[in-house]
Amino acid sequence: MAQILTTTVSSKDKEVQISRELPTAIIGERINPTGRKKLQKELKEGIFDTVKNDAIAQVDAGAAILDVNAGVPGADEPALLLKLVEIVGTVTDVPLCIDTANPKALESALSFYQGKALVNSVTGEKDKLETVLPLIKKYGAAVIGLTIDDDGIPKTVEKRIEIAGKIINKAAQLGIPVEDIVIDTLAMSMGSDDLAGKMALDSVTAIVETYGVNVTMGCSNISFGIPDRESINGAFLAMAIRCGLTCPITNPLQEEVVKSILAADLAMGRDEYASRWIGFYRKRVKNAKEAG
Repeated sequence: MAQILTTTVSSKDKEVQISRELPTAIIGERINPTGRKKLQKELKEGIFDTVKNDAIAQVDAGAAILDVNAGVPGADEPALLLKLVEIVGTVTDVPLCIDTANPKALESALSFYQGKALVNSVTGEKDKLETVLPLIKKYGAAVIGLTIDDDGIPKTVEKRIEIAGKIINKAAQLGIPVEDIVIDTLAMSMGSDDLAGKMALDSVTAIVETYGVNVTMGCSNISFGIPDRESINGAFLAMAIRCGLTCPITNPLQEEVVKSILAADLAMGRDEYASRWIGFYRKRVKNAKEAG
């Protein structure tokens, strides 16, 4: 197996390290208007109450990093993303994952951000490599590399390894260290492909063994279109952590998800004296009593 690498990201006040030797770093996915009509409406109207509430709630639930996406149809994305980065930074102190496919929006946010951001994302597509990676170098950020290229989503583990290598090598040419690359092995819905989960898990194992980099996935995708999604997401996350997943993009407001992550960390020897698990259990008991 390749050496264990540590990816470091930070806000103005807080640093987070991502590593297979450390507890799983949850990247909270909720500040994303995709599929959320109420949030889209609020953002179009310049209302940020839901954003603030989601930011605070996710950190309270265990998110170490917050993904921030401003993809509202018809909106001025560079201006809106900058505003979201500013707003979230006023209510939490955790590092941010700046989530955009718009280079102008990305540079706007990175130029404002205080700390070392994680960027979501770059792909193996030629134009993406040539536009996104120079910004990563310029602003000293870390970046998520999606294992997609000009041919689309790969159908084999071998192709995903190849694309990951392409991203890592291109970054190295620009002077971006390998520890600043986090690879996304792609979680696709098992509702449309019953082998999608196995493909994702096998890809995590292979990427870790080949490159040693930290690995993420949009883990909620795995259960799209299937009943009882929270249970599926929890089971998948625990298995993925065993394979080498270190920083899943997921919803920490789902109790089953957080329970599975904490249980997996405990089983992997990343929770000394079970202190995090016990703390989480006590918090749930307290909340249940207060709820009546």
